[in-house]
Amino acid sequence: MAKGEEQNQTITKFLLLGFGDLGDLQLLLFALLLLIYIMTMVGNILIIVLVVTDHHLHTPMYFFLSNLSCLETCYSSNVLPITLINLLYEGPITISVTGCMVQYYFFGFLAASECYLLAAMSYDRYVAICNPLLYRAVMNGKVCLQLVAGSWISGSLAINITIYLMHQLKFCGPTEINHFFCDFSPILNLACSDTHVIEILTALLAAACSLPPFLLTLASYVYIISTIVRIPSTGGRQKAFSTCSSHLIVVSIFYGTIMIVYILPKTDGLLEINKVLSLFYTVLTPLLNPLIYSLRNREVKQAFGKAVAKLYIAERMHHCVI
Repeated sequence: MAKGEEQNQTITKFLLLGFGDLGDLQLLLFALLLLIYIMTMVGNILIIVLVVTDHHLHTPMYFFLSNLSCLETCYSSNVLPITLINLLYEGPITISVTGCMVQYYFFGFLAASECYLLAAMSYDRYVAICNPLLYRAVMNGKVCLQLVAGSWISGSLAINITIYLMHQLKFCGPTEINHFFCDFSPILNLACSDTHVIEILTALLAAACSLPPFLLTLASYVYIISTIVRIPSTGGRQKAFSTCSSHLIVVSIFYGTIMIVYILPKTDGLLEINKVLSLFYTVLTPLLNPLIYSLRNREVKQAFGKAVAKLYIAERMHHCVI
């Protein structure tokens, strides 16, 4: 086929390469990611159910946490199933251009929403620790609802513009995406249209959507840590720090790895490193959310114990009736 004819052809499908040929490690990675996916779904859905059903958890912190669990459930389901299929078939899988755009849309939407939601959670912890007497007045139901709704809506704004611009691109070959999901740079690398404008606009939109919540989160924890340090009793400091340390761990992993991935040069030598680091914010963070918050949180463990006890009593009564 002549080069000019190839340029005029419109590609409708991509090949998602995934992690390539891992040999004997292929099955091991599949089993590991499948286990992580199951644990992520069960853990996050369990948190949502507990927060909805237990009135003791009807507080601003757990309202934000249930929304974060909902987000992480969608986030993980957007990336991991297609990754597992890729590993199971031990080779590149075909994905339509539209399907690839849809996956990237939800990835960008959920990632941006998570930035704002983590900022809202950090603000909640800031008010609880730095201004405890005003906590109930400041973090009322209306404010919490506005913060959560604002997080979801803000997450959709930038990605809608980006997706609109990406739909104007033409793809005429090659078709191989060297990643385990459809990300921005791998998709743009396959475009035969000029991508300079969309790269600049997307970078500006990403900065506008991620920098403010990151700075708000950072500022909140600066004030939180400075307040905790001034608490006179050791027990008081430990109690105050325990209320925000789990959130700080999730924030550090999410922002730390995503910044490294998008700051690193997009060279061939760093592609495999980018893939590994991408696992942290697409796979590890959704798993850590239920693990950290449930294992370290007394209220969640008590709610889980009560839920199990209720199920046991209901089961016993059912058997007695039969």
